[in-house]
This record gives sequence, C-alpha cells and structure tokens, in this order.
Amino acid sequence: MWKLKIAEGHGPYLYSTNNFVGRQIWEYEPNEGTPDEREAFRKACKQFDENRKKGFHSCGDLFMRMQVLGVYDWDGCNPLPPEFWLFPSFFPYHPAKMWCYCRTTYMPMSYLYGRKYHGPITDLVLSLRDEIHVKPYDLIDWNKARHDCCKDDLYYPHTFVQDLLWDSLNYFTEPVMRRWPLNKIRQKAMDKAIKYMRYGAEESRYITIGCVEKSLQMMCWWAHNPNGTEFKHHLARVPDYLWLAEDGMKMQSFGSQLWDSTLATQAVISTGMVEEYGDCLKKAHFFIKESQIKENPIGDYKGMYRHFTKGAWTFSDQDQGWVVSDCTAEALKCLLLLSQMPAEISGEKPDVERLYEAVNVLLYLQSPLSGGFAIWEPPIPQPYLQ
Repeated sequence: MWKLKIAEGHGPYLYSTNNFVGRQIWEYEPNEGTPDEREAFRKACKQFDENRKKGFHSCGDLFMRMQVLGVYDWDGCNPLPPEFWLFPSFFPYHPAKMWCYCRTTYMPMSYLYGRKYHGPITDLVLSLRDEIHVKPYDLIDWNKARHDCCKDDLYYPHTFVQDLLWDSLNYFTEPVMRRWPLNKIRQKAMDKAIKYMRYGAEESRYITIGCVEKSLQMMCWWAHNPNGTEFKHHLARVPDYLWLAEDGMKMQSFGSQLWDSTLATQAVISTGMVEEYGDCLKKAHFFIKESQIKENPIGDYKGMYRHFTKGAWTFSDQDQGWVVSDCTAEALKCLLLLSQMPAEISGEKPDVERLYEAVNVLLYLQSPLSGGFAIWEPPIPQPYLQ
C-alpha cells in the first residue's frame, strides 16, 4: 500500500541544501497490499478520523495538543497552575513531594500554562488547525474539550472529585489569578519555576533529566527570551540526544554510556578471558572511574529539591548529574571486580574513599519500609499523594 518513491528532478520535494532530505517520500497506492492489509489500513484511518479531536488529555501530551504551536487553545487544557511552587515545602501537595520526572515535567508545563504562551499564527498553523480538528477552530467549545480523552488512552476514568477539582480551578481560580493584583502572584510563581529550571539545567550542563523535559524547557526559555543564553546553552546540548544508527538518525533519550559500559565490562569479566581483553578493560575501568560524580550540586541544592550526588553514577556521564541507583550499583560492582585484577590488566585501582561514597549513595536511596532501592531519589511521596 505504501511505497518509497524517489523524487524526480524539479519535483516539489527537492528543497534541501544537501539535495537529499525530502527526495525519498512515502506514497500511498490504494490497490497495493493484501485485502487484510487494506482492511487494517481502512480501520486505522477511520479510528484516526473519529478520534483526531478527542485524543487529547491534560498530561505530558503538551506537544500532541500543540498549545505552544497555536494549534490547540489553552482554554481546552485543564489548569496547571504555577502557584503550587509558592506553597511551603512542608505542604503535603507541594511539587517537591513529586517523583522527580513528574516534578521536572510539571515545572515547565506550569510556566507555559501560566503565560498561555503560543508562537506566531502562521499559514502552516492555520492549515494544521483545519487538518487536526473536525470542527472549524473558532467554533470548538474549548471548555467542553478540557475533559475529552480518547477512550484508548483513558486507563483510569476521572472521579467526580477530580473533575470537581479541575472545574473549580478553571471557573474560580483562573479568572482571578489572571487579573490585577493577583496576577502579580502568578508572575512570582512563574519566576520561581524559572529559577528551578535554571538551577536544574545548570546542574545537568543543560542536558536535563530527559528528552521530554529538555524539549519543554527549551520552549520555556524560548518564550522567556529567545535570544537569551539559556536557550543557546540548551541548543548546544541537543546533540547529546542524537545518535546515528544503521537506518538513520535517531533522537530518543540522552546517551547510556555508563550503563552500557558497566554491563559490557561485567560480561567480559564473566568470560574468564580477561587477559585477552586487557587493553579494553583498562579503558573501561578508566571511563567508569572518571564518570563518577565528584561533587554535590552547587549552592543550596536542598532548597532546590535536589539531593546529594557525590559518589554516584548517572545513566550517561557525570555531566548529566542525575543519580541512578542501579547504575551506581553496577559501576561499583565493576570497580570492585577490576580492583581484584593485576594493574597491567585493569589499570590503576580506584581510590577507596570513592567506593565508600558510592555505598553512601546506595544506602541513602534505600527505602526504610520495603528495603528496596529508589532509582533517582529517596522515596518521598506518601500513599495519599500516590
């Protein structure tokens, strides 16, 4: 049904400076494929057509709804008030109590929601509005759309209390917080979110904790100041998310250098043929030692809802700065195994103090209740918050 077509000369797809991107396009042939394949394609098209306006929800699908692009109106989004960042840290529902990925995702989303930011409405944006939505954009009831969700994505239907909370924030809180003088409080909350984002970005050398968070933060810094240094620093670390595979360029999470190295090193050691891999083991040993985080985050890291990191390992390298317990455990295991080998095979032995620091990190991440180990941060959320 779909076939790869190589664009011919003077075709509409020959637009790139390197004369390659866009030359290969997928073209639909309705008579190609088996009857079963055509039927499956027909059902997929029907499902897309039925759900193309309903497949949205207030969560991490900020890109899919494209509020920032201007394809989906912010009034169709359940509130994400940035004022939560102004709550005292001991408050039960303060974002500091959230899982780190939820916290760092909510942070930029709350800023963008507080500003109701969207880019310029270009002809491309207008055409996307016409293509994505069933009704004309100006006739959509955005208030009703707040609770719309594709049935396939609705794993846990909203309770009455949850919908009541969303509606209360939308009808009573939002209109007040957008007007003077309470809009000063909103601005203060957004400034605090920016402060946390700046600290987190600097501590991770602008790699951030993940690809979703990085993209959201780049949107925030573009909205805050497109010519600012923060946005430029973020751009410089985009290549950390790119890697070239046998079938082309990929963009997923940041690298897994440390994780891959520790597992590969243990695999080599398990073969019992370490003499044959001496030079390789030396390099792996050196990389693992150098990838260990040497210092804690700068400044008042506890006030920024971060934890001590000295002695830990990350998923990629020490630049990224986010502790991972299983990466720390596997790296520590490698160092212990390599320290038992002759120096001519594994290289210089690690400083014992560094090993103690790694153990301290693991003990810090251990749950006092279950005895298990949290991945990134000590288990903070209580059952009522979960």
